[in-house]
Amino acid sequence: MTTIQVPGRVNQREGRSILDYVRFYPSVLQNSIRDFDIVHANFGLTGPFALTQPRRPVVLSLWGSDLMGKYGRVSKTCAKYCDQVILPTETMAPYLDTEYEIIPFGVNAELFRPLPKSYARNKLGWDTNKKIIFFPYSTERPVKNYSLAKQIVDNIAVDVTLKSGGGIPHEEMPLYMNASDVVLITSKRESGPLTVKEAALCNVPIISTDVGFVSDILSNVSNTFVCQNEQNLTQAVESLIRSPCQSNGRKKLRNEVGLNTMGDRILSVYKRLLR
Repeated sequence: MTTIQVPGRVNQREGRSILDYVRFYPSVLQNSIRDFDIVHANFGLTGPFALTQPRRPVVLSLWGSDLMGKYGRVSKTCAKYCDQVILPTETMAPYLDTEYEIIPFGVNAELFRPLPKSYARNKLGWDTNKKIIFFPYSTERPVKNYSLAKQIVDNIAVDVTLKSGGGIPHEEMPLYMNASDVVLITSKRESGPLTVKEAALCNVPIISTDVGFVSDILSNVSNTFVCQNEQNLTQAVESLIRSPCQSNGRKKLRNEVGLNTMGDRILSVYKRLLR
């Protein structure tokens, strides 16, 4: 297997630029002459490049913003010409008018695991006596709605600190989650925030807006709330902050959201296409 990546750094606000994708094209052409059996485009905007070679089956995995955002038409058009389209959640289906298969995103359960809160806070240099809410995204991404998270913190009567996750390396994210009293997700739109699964595997309490697959994933996980409005979000945050506790997310979800489960299902797609 060979993996090639779109060049450039991801802009926290807008993602990669159009120029980054243009620079991606020569790399795709160079690799397309090699002896592959399947081309798998992972994210809608890489779809046009995967389709530049007509000889091999093309699998297209869509993530959410690539179909539901401003460039959704590109992903939707490419999907019509691919041999298999994969969606991580049924929430995205109304945006697509071609056949698809649901394969939920997996999470590395060895990386995202429970750690003692005192240990995580000492590693990060956080005050062990403070109540801390963690917003696991950059504050610059409008769709993640940091302004709502800040408003909720301003609303509650308990003294809390709000910390954000912009610029944190992925491998360090478990420390930040385990160091927090609550993970707060206030997104306006999502196919399904992967951070929900990651935080659940760390047994950290989660409060989220009702976006994507969140309601389904957290339906049987204790000390989590899926809320419809600012008032309910505020009440849920205050409730969990006043009564510190853990969730049982790891016990409920580990077998369901692991990377091996996702990998096995993608492999079955490959085998079916090659037959």
